[in-house]
Amino acid sequence: MNLDFSDDQKFLQAEAKKFLEKENSVNRSRNVLDTDQNVDEELWSKIVELGWTGIRIPEEYGGLGLGHLELCVIAEELGRYLAPVPFSSSVYLFTEAIIKYADEEIKKEILPKLISGEIVGTLAVTEDFHAPSKENIITEVSSELVNGKKIGVPDAEVSTHSILVTKSANGINLRLIDHAHQSVIIEHQQNIDESRGHFSIECNDTPSKLIGGETNGWELYESIINQAAVLFSFEQIGGSQASLDMSINYAKERYAFGRPIGSFQAIKHKLADMYVALTLAKSNSYYAAWALSTESSDLPTASATARVSATKAFQLCSKENIQTHGGNGYTWEYDCHLFYKRSKLLSVNIGSLSNWKEKLVSSLEQSNIN
Repeated sequence: MNLDFSDDQKFLQAEAKKFLEKENSVNRSRNVLDTDQNVDEELWSKIVELGWTGIRIPEEYGGLGLGHLELCVIAEELGRYLAPVPFSSSVYLFTEAIIKYADEEIKKEILPKLISGEIVGTLAVTEDFHAPSKENIITEVSSELVNGKKIGVPDAEVSTHSILVTKSANGINLRLIDHAHQSVIIEHQQNIDESRGHFSIECNDTPSKLIGGETNGWELYESIINQAAVLFSFEQIGGSQASLDMSINYAKERYAFGRPIGSFQAIKHKLADMYVALTLAKSNSYYAAWALSTESSDLPTASATARVSATKAFQLCSKENIQTHGGNGYTWEYDCHLFYKRSKLLSVNIGSLSNWKEKLVSSLEQSNIN
């Protein structure tokens, strides 16, 4: 079992890092917060030109036909530089659902346009402030028409299409809708990190197309989320590493009582705790990436483990980064708060930490039964 990335994948990661650093992605995220926008359209256009949106799309539809590991290394760099783009919602969630579960007609229509950036997608499931489940899905579909309202939908305003988790007479469905239809109403919802905007989507007799089967929509949704959890864990690793690096650099440069603050035991303990949490998250995420790339039966357990450990790592590292910077860490001029906001957003974007802990326990129990 090889849990490391190949030389080609490491090269791709290095190039992604150089690109995002050159584009000053962290500062772009800060600039987005200073405006009414929720995405940096220029950076997104450049990412589309690089072909990142087509990494997983098969060559027959114009994509690169690469694997999930390539997405993992890109995700880590997007997290390291807090890229204010709809990559995760459109690529991790929407594109993967189309690739895995859409029929051939939809694939031919949608996938080439995802590569070119003509289409941007997202996934909508939440309807209230409770964790989504098969029992509390209210949005209905009848005769291909969708009625209902979803909340907390990432990047909905910049998206052209979305896949909704809906309820029909036959069970839970995944439904594709076009935001251009007059029956779709999209409204902004405030969240802690406005560089990744969230919105509500209201449908009133909105035409839709079925993705997957009539009765197994919830199982398909769970599969998509398990896969996305691995990719988001790499985003969280990237953010954790950036937070740790910021803390180390500041601890070396900031002097107190005639010596660097990094020489004081209290700061050493903080940095050590951050390093341990990050290392554990990396280990779990690398295993989850292997499980994802090999379609292992361990994926539900591995993805939940990666999600839990990466969420904890990013929360700890972003918080202790602020503490290491002392009074400066709380100011707008420093970047600490940007990583803290992103850590909070990513900790709930596909389910809270407690939800994923429950998933992990359930998965372990199921594996013991089997």
